[in-house]
Order: sequence, then structure tokens, then C-alpha cells
Amino acid sequence: MLKKTILTIIATIITTGYVFAQNLPMSDLKTAHFGFTIGVNMMDFGIKPSLQSINGRIYQADVTGITPGFTVGVIGDLRLAEYFNLRLVPCLHLGDRTLSYSNDANDEILRTNVKSALITVPLYIKYSAPRLNNYRFYLLAGGGISFDLARDRQRPILLNQTDYFVDFGVGCTFYLKYFRISPELKYSFGFNDLLTPIDQRSGDALTPDEHRFTNALNKLTSRMFTLVFNFE
Repeated sequence: MLKKTILTIIATIITTGYVFAQNLPMSDLKTAHFGFTIGVNMMDFGIKPSLQSINGRIYQADVTGITPGFTVGVIGDLRLAEYFNLRLVPCLHLGDRTLSYSNDANDEILRTNVKSALITVPLYIKYSAPRLNNYRFYLLAGGGISFDLARDRQRPILLNQTDYFVDFGVGCTFYLKYFRISPELKYSFGFNDLLTPIDQRSGDALTPDEHRFTNALNKLTSRMFTLVFNFE
């Protein structure tokens, strides 16, 4: 009975896609258009430990907590060809990560939060598959520059303000009566080492114990997943 119901639902969706007339039939032919994007993100780090002895202990760090963040931005789209578009999508990403440190001497666990407010300016090439009535799948790839507005010199971990990254994503555009909506999933990773060494923080009011959070690390790079909804 359940199998029959599922098959009926799938058949109904497929049939409906062919029965209904196309919405916004000329929208993909515009040379340029604009929109906005809103969604959630999950920020992460790529971590390379220093493996240096700190007070006779060697610490290993890992991201053990990721708080889902908020993403909002604007879209500028330029049609290049039938299946290709050039897209500029500046965004604001708010996020938070928890770094946990264990050591080889005892069960002590150290934790610290790292917050970010990123302004990203990526440029994408978007490839769209042929439109199937009111649906169209697409892939996109690109890269850009980001600026962290939440840099706080009073925190144990201080991130460098600027990063360069690449982005890969997949999505599907749904053509509604008056606009298009596109759920889109993207993954980005940065190239720069974001970690500010302790010897560059001589003016910061940090205790010797707080130095451990930075000294245990050799390199931090950015990672981020985003799930957004584009309105165009």
C-alpha cells in the first residue's frame, strides 16, 4: 500500500510538470537581472596542529561545535550564452565555531569560541541544464575575497581579516508565476592561513594560559557550507 502511494505521488509530480504551462517563459533571455539571497551557513576550519610542547604537553585541536549562522546577500546576473551566466553575489555571513583542545598528558579539555562576520564578494560561472517546464537544475563555480568584520583582539584566537576562497555549488530553479526561487547548496574553502601568531599580538591583553590556544596551532584555513534561497 505504501509503495503504491509513493509511486502515485511521484507520477503525479511528473505529470503535473508537463501539464501546467510554463511560468515566466522569457525570464532566462534577459541580458541582466538582479535578486537577493537568504539562508543559513555552517562555518568550519581546516586545522594543522603545531605539535610543539607547551608546558610539557602537546595539544591537539578540533572543531567540536558549529552554530548554524545567518547569510544574506544580493545577486547580479549577466547572461553570457544559452546555458551560461556570470554572477556576482556579495553576502554577509554571521557564524560561530567552537575549538576544543586535548593533550597527551591528562584528560583536560580546553575550549574557545571563534566568531566571524564575513563580507564575501564571489564571482561565479553558472551552468544551467535545459529547462524542464518550470524546473531547471544548475551548477556553479567561482571564487572571491572575504573580509572578517568580527576580528576581536581580546579573544584567545585572532583571525586575519582577509581571505581568498573558491566556491562550488548546485541548485534548482523553480519558476513561479511572478518570480523565480532557487534552493542552492554551496561549499567554499579558503587559501590563506587565518591564524595570527602570538608574536604578532604583543599589545593584546592575553594571559599565558590563553597563549596555548594559538601556540597549539600551526595553521587555520576557512571552510563553509551554505544553504540559501535565491529570489530573482
